[in-house]
Amino acid sequence: MAVMKSSALVVATALLSGNVLAQTYPTKPVRIVVPYPAGGTVDIVGRMVGQRLTETLGRTFLIDNRAGASGNIGTEFVAKSPPDGYTLLMSSAAPLAANPAFFPKLPFQPLKDFSPITLIVIQPNILVVNPNVPVRTVKEFIALAKAKPGVLNYGSSGVGNSQHMAAELFRYYTHVNITHVPYKGGAPALTDLVGGQIDLLFEPIPGTIPYVRSGRLRALAVTTKERSETFPDVPAMREAGLPDYEYRGWIGLLAPAGTPPEIVNMLHGEIVKALGGGLAPRLKEFAFVVSGNGPQEFAPFIKKELELHQKIVAAAGIKPE
Repeated sequence: MAVMKSSALVVATALLSGNVLAQTYPTKPVRIVVPYPAGGTVDIVGRMVGQRLTETLGRTFLIDNRAGASGNIGTEFVAKSPPDGYTLLMSSAAPLAANPAFFPKLPFQPLKDFSPITLIVIQPNILVVNPNVPVRTVKEFIALAKAKPGVLNYGSSGVGNSQHMAAELFRYYTHVNITHVPYKGGAPALTDLVGGQIDLLFEPIPGTIPYVRSGRLRALAVTTKERSETFPDVPAMREAGLPDYEYRGWIGLLAPAGTPPEIVNMLHGEIVKALGGGLAPRLKEFAFVVSGNGPQEFAPFIKKELELHQKIVAAAGIKPE
């Protein structure tokens, strides 16, 4: 009887401690690490979220840009930080899903070293071609590429990024032979596409908006299974004849593994409230698809993304670095 009372007391004390922790957190500034330079989409989302959390929780949520090594430097920093809720990671797909396929000896393990909080947004890419390419649909493009193997070329901002992975997945499903031209950034690749030096890009939607609307680029399809609100007349890949194709960039918030679940759940709840309180429309201005799912959904999502990128790298024959 005494043992039962003691066990009940332990459980009650733990529950009370968790409730108190959730009610008092945060008591000092919180660092949100962005593993990329300032000005990119991950940084933009991080600053929007950080500002809202600062306003609602009454403590500063600081953005800490720790760029380098394809996002691995900042990601490792968070993985090795204390799991107390005061160091968080705002990540894209690259460090947690694509990089493990390219870097066999990463200093962190995406599925073991982090506590997922929420998938904030999904970022579709869009297949755009220079108007000089004589096609208006994905089917016409596939036919042209098969008639001229190795002649058409696509750009990207480097090996392993979303443009590269989306194109290689396209190659996997269509068996077309198109040539990869990697650039040192997305801007020069987009500039060369508009100028006709390359033929196509699987580009994140925001950068293409002025060019598509002015007719300087032609949009063939978006890479997600649903159409984009930004370009509602552009079909999704499955409508364009590739029912199994789907590639999406994404941005989410994570904490170091072992962070108390009360803090993880509280942060998720605050972000959901922020999305419902006006943050979602601002994110949609950047052609993001707003999610806000919870830790139980975000963790298996990352696992599936890991498996997808490993499949793409293996199918494309890209050698890990």
